[in-house]
Amino acid sequence: MAGHWTPHDDAELTAAWRLWLELDSGNWPGPDWDGTPADAVRGLERLVSTCDEILADYQRGGGPSEAGIAGVARSVYLSSTWTMKLWRDDTTPLDAERAALLHADLAGFADHVTGVRALLAAGGGWASLQDS
Repeated sequence: MAGHWTPHDDAELTAAWRLWLELDSGNWPGPDWDGTPADAVRGLERLVSTCDEILADYQRGGGPSEAGIAGVARSVYLSSTWTMKLWRDDTTPLDAERAALLHADLAGFADHVTGVRALLAAGGGWASLQDS
């Protein structure tokens, strides 16, 4: 994700920190994955829900809806929407071809999240933690 983000105030910085931490998980299925696409995208659904909560908390605290962090959080939703809609109802175990397609979709989302985390880390002043 190209661009620059600078927190407007401490509340936005806190929201960004929460978002950065949450985006470190949920991109890939966990060890309890049942082998279906629907189960694979459940982590994305949880992650998007958490992003919504972080943004709602920020806005309830008086943060403006046009704040940079709002756009960053929305980008996570937008980048995951197609993958979630495409796979969320697919409960058929994967064959090799469909596994490759699902992996490509999840990898695209993971690439976006990597960019978002880098953007937040640079703007938030914790870029040294990005590679940790």
